[in-house]
Amino acid sequence: MVAAARASEVKAEGLLRGACAALAAAAAALVGLSTQTETVLLVRKKATVKDVQALWVLAMAAAAAAGYHLLQLLKCLYLGRAGGVNPCRRSSRSLAWVCLLLDKACAYTTFATTVAAAQACVIALGGAHALQWTKLCNIYTRFCEQVAGSLVLGMLAAVGTAVLSAVSARNVVRLYTPSSPPYAAGL
Repeated sequence: MVAAARASEVKAEGLLRGACAALAAAAAALVGLSTQTETVLLVRKKATVKDVQALWVLAMAAAAAAGYHLLQLLKCLYLGRAGGVNPCRRSSRSLAWVCLLLDKACAYTTFATTVAAAQACVIALGGAHALQWTKLCNIYTRFCEQVAGSLVLGMLAAVGTAVLSAVSARNVVRLYTPSSPPYAAGL
């Protein structure tokens, strides 16, 4: 029964990691491949992700997060075949801590880059009159819509990564608790 519960935990973690990998990859691809060319006063201008540094950082961070989740997904697939034993639990406490810290770093990075890109997009949406920056989204509408979609996907990936970080924290806490709690002895 305990082995079946651990196997289902590994499968659930694998599903969540797969979803996070797909969301992060979709966010990276959507923002990274977004371009739009418009003619403004007889001059052709092209909007790309490299025009806004925060969007470029989001594309790179989301791609890195997708790669990380893909590697962790492969770990979960391996564990599903190996009987559902968590390698962070089976090996050592230091490996469990490394898993936790990597999950935390991925969660914080994904969240921070998505929020920074959203802040840059707010300026593009409304402009900053004090700095004489004009609104860009009324010129490059399709580009802004694609970036908004990637921000939603990036935020969903960040939330999923935070949940996975909680799962990793649970695995670390399990290493420091006895295998049978003292209150279960009386049952």
